[in-house]
Amino acid sequence: MPEIISLCSRCDTPLEHGDLRCSICGQSSPPNEAVKQNVTSKILRCKGCGAAVAFDPEHQALRCSFCDGIVEIETIVDPMEQTEAYLPFVLSPDDAQRALRQWLGSLGWFRPSDLTSASHVDDLHPLYWVAWVFDTECKISWAADSNANSRRSSWAPQSGQTDVAFQNILVSASRGLSQAEAVAVSQRLDLRTARATPNQEDGVTREQFDVQRSQARRQVRDALRLMAKKHVEDTQIPGSSFRNVHVETVVKGLTTRRLSLPAYVMAYRYHDQLYRVVISGQNAKDLTGTAPYSTAKIVLAIGGAVALALLFLVVIAAAQ
Repeated sequence: MPEIISLCSRCDTPLEHGDLRCSICGQSSPPNEAVKQNVTSKILRCKGCGAAVAFDPEHQALRCSFCDGIVEIETIVDPMEQTEAYLPFVLSPDDAQRALRQWLGSLGWFRPSDLTSASHVDDLHPLYWVAWVFDTECKISWAADSNANSRRSSWAPQSGQTDVAFQNILVSASRGLSQAEAVAVSQRLDLRTARATPNQEDGVTREQFDVQRSQARRQVRDALRLMAKKHVEDTQIPGSSFRNVHVETVVKGLTTRRLSLPAYVMAYRYHDQLYRVVISGQNAKDLTGTAPYSTAKIVLAIGGAVALALLFLVVIAAAQ
C-alpha cells in the first residue's frame, strides 16, 4: 500500500508522500510533508503498441509480449506510479490453451467447421498488465431533459442530487491491452487475492505504470465522471427517454490502489493466418479475441435468404 502521511483537512482524501496538493480539492499538503521525490527509472518501451514493460536482464526481452513489437530502453525522470500489489495467476498455460479451444468451438455456425481442429497456438505470453482500483464517496448533481411531465412539449427539464459510494472500481492503465480487452479479462478477478510479490514463473512479463501521478489521477477522475453519468442515466432521470445529461461530482475520500493483473496473450494460427486472443489469468470464462469467418457459409446464408425472398414474392404473385 502507498505511504499515507495524512488526510486532507478539507475532503479527507489520503495524501501520499510527495503530494504537494490534494488530488481532489487542491488543498495544500501540510508543511514539511510536501516533499518532492526525484525518481529516475528505466523501462522498455514498445515501438508498436506503446506498452512499458519491466526490464529483465536474465531474459533480455527484445520484443513486446503484448504485440511482438520491438522494444527500446526509455529513461523516465519524473515520479511515476508504481505497482503496489499483484494478483496471482490461477490458470496455467495449459488451462489457457484449453480455454482457447473451448472458445473457438463456441463461436457459432458462421465460423469455419474445422476452426478448432485446424488451429494451433503459435505463441503464448503470460503477463501482468496494470490498472488502478479506487474507492470513493461521491455527491452527484445532475440536470437533463426527459419526457417525464413534458405535457405539451416533448421534453421537460429535470435535475437532482444523489450520494453514491463507489467500491473496487477498476480503471485500466495498460497500453498493451486495448480498453475492450482490459474490460473483458477483468470481469471476475478476485481483488482479495492481491499480494506484494508477483508470480516467479519464468517468462512472465510485467507491464509498468508509465504515467505521472497527476495524470493518473485525472484518468481516474475522468472514469469516475463517466460512472457518475451512467449512474444518473440508469437510476435518477425520470421518464422513458432523456437528452442533454450534465453531471458534476464532489468527491470525498478518494483512495486508489495500483495493481498488476494476470493475463495470457496468445497468438494462434489458422490456415497461415495469425489471430490474437487475450484471456484472464484467473478465470477461463473471461477472454476476448479475433477469429475468422467462413466465406462459404456467409455466401450460402445470403443465397438462402435471397431464395426465400424470391419464393415469397412468387407466392404473393400467384395468390393475386
